[in-house]
Amino acid sequence: MQPTQLPLKDIHLPEAIGWWPPAIGWWILAVLIPLLIVFFIWFYKSLTRKTAIKTAKKILAEIKRDTTRDNDQKLRDLSVLIRRVAISVSPRAETAGLIGREWLAFLDGSVKGSPFSEGIGQLLADAPYRKTPITEPEILQLISLCEDWLKSQAKLPLLPFTYIHAGKTKR
Repeated sequence: MQPTQLPLKDIHLPEAIGWWPPAIGWWILAVLIPLLIVFFIWFYKSLTRKTAIKTAKKILAEIKRDTTRDNDQKLRDLSVLIRRVAISVSPRAETAGLIGREWLAFLDGSVKGSPFSEGIGQLLADAPYRKTPITEPEILQLISLCEDWLKSQAKLPLLPFTYIHAGKTKR
């Protein structure tokens, strides 16, 4: 028999593979990629938060032991330092615009009691308007309070998302 006369049928190709449903590997990637993005955002925020607090503690120690600064300059430096740390570790929209009593109430939110609103922390808001100069014991108490506030900031949990509700940011 000759090959052209054999009763063979033509090759049948299988149907093309459809795009749906995707293989299990694609499902795994669809879950892993968003999780990795969230993890890296959380890790970055955690790293920058720790760095900000660690640097602030060093600057606070420098302010405390610096004898060339007068008490007014130390108070200004403390105020700037606490504001910078608050903006670094909390959402900017929540902290950047706070002044006066609102600012002190925000600082009280992470320490026991209300030492900023009712205690020595009032110096941060009232010092420019005082008639009497700031004394050394007052500035030492304020530095101690700022140290406690920094420690409390280091202990706060860092959530991967910040929820915005009614114009206020909540963590």
